[in-house]
Amino acid sequence: MIEERPVLVVTEADDLTADMVITELNRRNVPVVRFDPADIGTDVTVSVRFGTCPPSMAGQVHTSSRTADLTRVRAVYWRRPEWPAFSHLAPGDARFAAAQVRFGLGGSLYAMDCPLWVNHPLLIAAADYKPAQLALAQRLGLAVPPTLVTNDPDEAREFITSERDVIFKTLRWTPYTRNGVPVTGWADPVSADEIDESVRVTPHLFQTRVDKVADLRVLIVGRHTFAVRIDSGLLDWRRDYEALTYTVEHLPDRVSKALHRYLERLGLVSGSFDLAVDRAGKHWWLELNPNGQWAWLETETGLPMSAAFADLLSKETPHE
Repeated sequence: MIEERPVLVVTEADDLTADMVITELNRRNVPVVRFDPADIGTDVTVSVRFGTCPPSMAGQVHTSSRTADLTRVRAVYWRRPEWPAFSHLAPGDARFAAAQVRFGLGGSLYAMDCPLWVNHPLLIAAADYKPAQLALAQRLGLAVPPTLVTNDPDEAREFITSERDVIFKTLRWTPYTRNGVPVTGWADPVSADEIDESVRVTPHLFQTRVDKVADLRVLIVGRHTFAVRIDSGLLDWRRDYEALTYTVEHLPDRVSKALHRYLERLGLVSGSFDLAVDRAGKHWWLELNPNGQWAWLETETGLPMSAAFADLLSKETPHE
């Protein structure tokens, strides 16, 4: 069955966040075609033609139950897709096959003359570099804690000694296991005595610790801003969700406008920001997750986040 003006939802099989948005789209009677690139060859088929007749491309993506005409897609919600790893193939063959899927299926989707991506994966990737995030935040007038990115042990020790209260953060979350056990990189205190020559292997991010009283997770969806205060007493609130309490917040106008400008600069229509509030009530920039999680915050606060996504995706044009 070919859906009329569908929203494509591209995500992994188990994704509560996507489920919530799809439920809201269903309430609006907006057709949805959901698929995961990992299912190509079994439940996903793509066929696209170029250079034959107007328009510039013509083609379809088929799932086991639905079909999307790629010239008629209303919007794309790019959530957390999994790309096939082809583990049953030899390593060289697996790398080759995986590249063909990314550049074949991915490239065909990028070729669409689609009015709205939430968000375009190439823009998500470009927005995911923490050093560039820090620089842009400072250019827009947001308060940024003193931060050093370096693989020079002497620079690291000097920074930690001069700033005194410093934490270490990963530059990007990456799946990692130790002895078969998944390991997560938390924000952790670091002392000058801990710095050794192993720092030279790769850049590290060191940042002055904000004397915070609370964290903020701010979700922007189009013109909507949802700010939630997270009280925990923890340096990294992600360590213990059972210890968290949530309060709906209203950002100062200056901060809210700066965050919206931030997304505009990056070409994004949505993003999840992490801020810290210090004892004087000052808001400190920490980072942007251009495709961050938010579903649990809607459950905890009742904020209509999924409805805001559905409203945005169901529009016929991005600025409608």
